[in-house]
Amino acid sequence: MQDRPAPNGNRKPNPNQNKNRNNQNRNNNGESKPNNNKPNHPKQGNKPNQNRNNNRPNNNKNGGGNKNRNKRRNVTTVNDEMRKYLEINDKVKEATMNPWRNADMSVQGKIRFTPLGGLGEIGGNMAVLETETTAIIIDVGMSFPDETMHGVDILVPDFSYLHTLNKEKDVYVIITHGHEDHIGAMPYLFKELQFPIYGTPLALAMIENKFNEHGLSQYTKNFNFVTMRKQHQIGDMKIEWMHNTHSIIDACSLAIETPAGTIIHTADFKVDHTPVDNYTMDLRRFAHYGEKGVLCLFSDSTNSHNPGATKSEKVVGKTFDTLFELAKGRVIMSTFSSNVHRIVQAMERGVLHGRKICVIGRSMERNIETNRALGFVDIEDKHFIEVHEVPKYADHEVLIVTTGSQGETMAALNRMATDEHRHIKLKPSDTVIISASAIPGNEASVSSLMNKLMKAGCTVRYKEFADIHVSGHAAQEEQKLILRLIQPKFFLPVHGEYNHIAKHARTAVECGVDERNILLMGDGDQIELTTKYLKKVKTVKSGKTYIDNQNNMTIENDVVLDRQKLAEDGIVNVVAQISQSTQKVVGKPVITTHGLVADKDDKKFQKEIEVLLETMLLNMKPEALKNHKDIENDIRAVVRKHVVRTKKRYPLIIPTIFIV
Repeated sequence: MQDRPAPNGNRKPNPNQNKNRNNQNRNNNGESKPNNNKPNHPKQGNKPNQNRNNNRPNNNKNGGGNKNRNKRRNVTTVNDEMRKYLEINDKVKEATMNPWRNADMSVQGKIRFTPLGGLGEIGGNMAVLETETTAIIIDVGMSFPDETMHGVDILVPDFSYLHTLNKEKDVYVIITHGHEDHIGAMPYLFKELQFPIYGTPLALAMIENKFNEHGLSQYTKNFNFVTMRKQHQIGDMKIEWMHNTHSIIDACSLAIETPAGTIIHTADFKVDHTPVDNYTMDLRRFAHYGEKGVLCLFSDSTNSHNPGATKSEKVVGKTFDTLFELAKGRVIMSTFSSNVHRIVQAMERGVLHGRKICVIGRSMERNIETNRALGFVDIEDKHFIEVHEVPKYADHEVLIVTTGSQGETMAALNRMATDEHRHIKLKPSDTVIISASAIPGNEASVSSLMNKLMKAGCTVRYKEFADIHVSGHAAQEEQKLILRLIQPKFFLPVHGEYNHIAKHARTAVECGVDERNILLMGDGDQIELTTKYLKKVKTVKSGKTYIDNQNNMTIENDVVLDRQKLAEDGIVNVVAQISQSTQKVVGKPVITTHGLVADKDDKKFQKEIEVLLETMLLNMKPEALKNHKDIENDIRAVVRKHVVRTKKRYPLIIPTIFIV
């Protein structure tokens, strides 16, 4: 039987089709029969290389010849019917790899997407998706300051662009979940602008707590509670909240039907197949939209450098089992106050070991009470005690759940570590569990907290137990799963620093997204999207506003800059009286410095400045003394030049001049 050509140019010939079965031409004695058949010529259908073994010289020493010469080929017949179905199945498989073609690619609509926070940084997530008539703000989060922002507690996004949108379009706020980096800036937004808010009950309840704290309780009338798996008409868009798994209850992704096509925004997620509450990520809904055809996917990039998959939240519970067995005295557990599943697992272990639960810290108390009220935490009242009741119980009967896992100065755990807490004094028998990882920028404060706790003699459980904390963000294999379920035409990685979104983009290319259909964005970049193209069209104003949490007030940029300058370069004060008639300093000028010269060098520096003033006044025209501001600016310039030349510093210089 002759070989047929391969039906598909991409198919490789079966490498076994030229192999012969050894037992077909053997006689009863097990010997091979002589092979009198000549090798088939290529004309008969064989490719030239298919008989290359037959053309090799015979090197068999005993003269037995090549065993393969007298073997028969086992050939599959590829007829027209089979070839037709091979081609059909190839087309089916090709269609499954590009389901975005199922969507209507002829629509003329266009949308714009503008991140105002969360790109180029961790936290502070906020973005705007807009059509011709409608704009939705996806999350309004806060972030943490770095060590150079003295006296600043939190950062919130710049709302300038929203003021512009408010005059032109219908604006709505869409909340994906209740983490601080997604809702923390809501009170500051509502002090300036008010919009309808859509979200799940838990997320809106947490926003209500913030509004009450800031005296904005009247704006709870703007709340609109959503149902998952149901489309909500918001302006000219239809939005569906799809349940996902993250490090907070009721986290959601968004499916947004726009005039240009369907958009999927994952928000923060990981794919946890064994979550604590047994409600897994709604992957079937992702697949549903993927099959219909998705124009663009926006996806969380935070853990894009992590290979494999992020571990389930349940593994932390197993670690808690070990830690509670080892603990002989009080257990003090600190984590993020919004990570209720983590807190519940610790509480359940506490109850199991006969411990009473004491919750300390304003945000921790508030979040636990909110989750209990909504039914997400099911632990009876009898297991809880107040902080003043702790001394009534033996140490092995107490579990304290508290805030401060990031080393915050005013948090309860830090005040315990510095012996400033009114009720809780640390003991050497205490076990402190820090079930969190340091947020980028907080490493130094977490390290300082660890030092204080160890100096107090406590047993500190942190990173020596591998599963004491797990991330709430997807690693590479989970990112690939979402990319393959959606298989979008365009891809925009969001949430993370530039290196995170760049790595996520490479993962998307591996998963079949055309490299030309991916853009890497930064805060303020405005992207225009249609069925035909994806491009950056302009940059809008973005940035951060500094907040002092002690009074919930804004700190102006110039105040923070002055603080930075004072911390880095110091200050020089010059107070002098100048005679208008003689153009000389009356008496001795008062010159003080802070953070510039050592105390022992003060007199020397004062003398240098006095000489500078005298020289400057001698060379000054008489009419110049008529303007205070001019003379102060001249003194500032002369002193700055001297300090830069001698100290290589740029201090804040404040001259105060009296002309007499």
